[in-house]
Amino acid sequence: MEAYIEQFAAMLKTKRYSYKTIKTYTNALKQFFIFFKLENPESVTPKMIENYICQKVNENSLSASYQKQLVGAIKFFYREVLNTELPIDHIYPKCKETKLPVVLSHEEIKKIFDSITNLKHKAIITGLYSGGLRLSEIINLKINDIDVKKMTLKIAAGKGKKDREVMLSEKYLLLLREYCRFHRPKTWLFEGADNKQYSTRSVQAIFTKALQAAKIEKKATVYALRHSFAMHLIEHGTDIHFVQELLGHESIKTTQIYTHLTDHSKAKIKSPLDEL
Repeated sequence: MEAYIEQFAAMLKTKRYSYKTIKTYTNALKQFFIFFKLENPESVTPKMIENYICQKVNENSLSASYQKQLVGAIKFFYREVLNTELPIDHIYPKCKETKLPVVLSHEEIKKIFDSITNLKHKAIITGLYSGGLRLSEIINLKINDIDVKKMTLKIAAGKGKKDREVMLSEKYLLLLREYCRFHRPKTWLFEGADNKQYSTRSVQAIFTKALQAAKIEKKATVYALRHSFAMHLIEHGTDIHFVQELLGHESIKTTQIYTHLTDHSKAKIKSPLDEL
């Protein structure tokens, strides 16, 4: 089994899948192998796979998004590793679960920032909101990614494998300068123990602690900062295509989910007549 998993992971790397996707797909395939106690995966039929997925769904242990990942992992393994095309497209979920992202208000964001006293922690959490960064992107920042002349941050090889630039807020630049004077990072902008790259788990822990300290009861994760960045830009009239570019979304459909959250703000729109 391990040999197949290694081949599978190697093929995913060759196809330039992200680390997160490789981890998700390999874990899904391992569970599939364990379920059937597989020594020879070529003995599995499409009907067996269908029954496996149905059982997982009936046990309520499979979300629509994970079902899609699981079927995708199995299909990729058979096609790319065993050179076998399985007719299992019909067991992809019919529709994707639509979960609206958790968005924090400006006041809640400020409370979170104010609750953080550690300078490095404040710089990390503020950066996530200031540039609408993904968790992986904030910890991958290097000192030379800061362009003071252009007032941008370079996001290198983020999700989708396309470099992009995001705005560098003047307030955030002041915070970064203070942080760099005190901590003097060498390679990574945010370094952990022994000058190594800061971990995603540590960032998540910082945010959770700040959320509690700010007494915010929303079930928000660190990704709420990125969602809030996008939402607040759209509320202020920023063109959605520009927001798409800043977030690094390949499809405008991904960005459009934020428009579903803006209906409540229509009540705040004033007629131009009121401005005369």
